[in-house]
Amino acid sequence: MVTKVAINGFGRIGRLALRAIIESKRKDISVVAINDLGTPDFNAHLLQNDSVHGQFPYKVKYTKTSINAGLGPIKIYSERNPEDLPWGKLDVDIVMECTGIFTDKAKASLHLKAGAKRVLISAPSKDADITVVYGVNHKKNKKKSQSNLECIMHNKLSCASRNGFR
Repeated sequence: MVTKVAINGFGRIGRLALRAIIESKRKDISVVAINDLGTPDFNAHLLQNDSVHGQFPYKVKYTKTSINAGLGPIKIYSERNPEDLPWGKLDVDIVMECTGIFTDKAKASLHLKAGAKRVLISAPSKDADITVVYGVNHKKNKKKSQSNLECIMHNKLSCASRNGFR
């Protein structure tokens, strides 16, 4: 079964999420859409030329309605309100919320109203169903809205967990 993913927000975190999915070469994940207010040419340029990770390993192409970064075309949207996105039509399983704006449960749930099955919030959330720390509780993922712990805390807690501290 292929998990259909949409990325909301194509800034630093959104681009890194796409890059990680593409570089993993996983066949069970398909990025079907990206929503960002930036223009497709600007977003393609930023994906192709990363100041930390270097050149993207594939040629990034774009049109007015899609971006192709090695996996085939990914639909591009430019909606301010997540409720207006076609997640239901695209049968999106998971929205990766990467804007830093829709971090509380009420705002993140706009993606659910648009038809997504689950939302993964890339920033800390005060009221998500669960805050995930990889290596500690990442297998408890049955909730509708999830938040990832901040990277500094994530690294410390993950190391503590591996060393027997719980």
